[in-house]
Amino acid sequence: MSFRTTGPFHPVILDDVRGAQKMLSGVARLTPMEGSRHLSGLVGAPVHLKCENLQRTGSFKLRGAYVRISGLRPEERAAGVVAASAGNHAQGVALASSLLGVHSTVFMPKGAPLPKVAATRDYGADVRLHGHVVDETLAAAQEYAHETGAVFIHPFDHPDIIAGQGTVGLEILEQCPEVRTIVVGVGGGGLVAGIAVAVKALRPDVKLIGVQAEGSAAYPPSLAAGRPVSVESPVTMADGIKVGRPGDVPFALVEELVDDVRTVSEDALASALLLCLERAKLVVEPAGASPVAALLTDPEVFEGPVVAVLSGGNVDPLLMQRVLRHGMAAAGRYLSLRLPLPDRPGALATLLGVLSVADANVLDVGHVRTDPRLGLTEVEVELHLETKGPEHCAEVAAALRDAGYHAAG
Repeated sequence: MSFRTTGPFHPVILDDVRGAQKMLSGVARLTPMEGSRHLSGLVGAPVHLKCENLQRTGSFKLRGAYVRISGLRPEERAAGVVAASAGNHAQGVALASSLLGVHSTVFMPKGAPLPKVAATRDYGADVRLHGHVVDETLAAAQEYAHETGAVFIHPFDHPDIIAGQGTVGLEILEQCPEVRTIVVGVGGGGLVAGIAVAVKALRPDVKLIGVQAEGSAAYPPSLAAGRPVSVESPVTMADGIKVGRPGDVPFALVEELVDDVRTVSEDALASALLLCLERAKLVVEPAGASPVAALLTDPEVFEGPVVAVLSGGNVDPLLMQRVLRHGMAAAGRYLSLRLPLPDRPGALATLLGVLSVADANVLDVGHVRTDPRLGLTEVEVELHLETKGPEHCAEVAAALRDAGYHAAG
């Protein structure tokens, strides 16, 4: 089996993926497959989580980067490599280069999370902060490659990258031979394309479902147009799949082999991250949780057994804090409200007593006294509450109304 692609690249076939698997022996970890009872109950069939968040560097990116750099000629290795990334690809290139004895330069946006910058440096890369968005960083890396002769390592648009990522598909078939559906987060398309090449060659009956964030979904319009098209100003918390245009090489494979590409909301991503943390005890970044978000959104459309690929776990702690709070709110377990109180001693204590009887846990309380909407004898209290779910939220709101309070969300 072979697949023709546009441009100067060679086709990506099953033998390429098998060769990459041999190359990655002793380098990439065979990441575990964990069952999820909660998701299995929703889908009505077994659901397994392929934990690439536990891969070296915290994502699948090491696989493709190592295969790509391994394939360089001696003179190319001597010139070094350069990459542009806000996180996962940066770390994959840095570690792969160190293991292969190749000098790497990685351009990262100035606003890249500090833990990701530090990790990339620790893996051995010369990190250069440039630009405020990935497009600016990418342009700087390409200019550096032109000026120095360093080889630019693209995060997804190269057959070697795709072959390396495809080794995830071979592992899935080995670990879960009964699989009927594989769900994969999609940015540029390298991971889903590689998995599709491997899986469809060996098990054409298995369905491949890609998942994109609604605000950064370039594949649905591209597939409709029959060619890669760009999404202007992609927006999503899932920076690992925040890509404005599919790669030419993966697009051809996705168009040929992937059965469907679905989109998920930011609320679904937040809820999925929270579920992975609470139910599976797995730290997963929003992009890595996108397949779980798809299962939560439309569980009945997935034929089981299902394997959801958790592609990465490199989440910035500050983002994790915001996403968890958002996820709790989306799940009906976090309630924010504002209400006026008389500005007199004991008023706040009385309010807190009502909340205590309603069994709502108060996380934070704020006072506002200077808002022109308030009367001379009023203050506004802003409350952040932890609740037990949507029904409990409604009970708390009813208890406040019964006590004479008029709350605003």
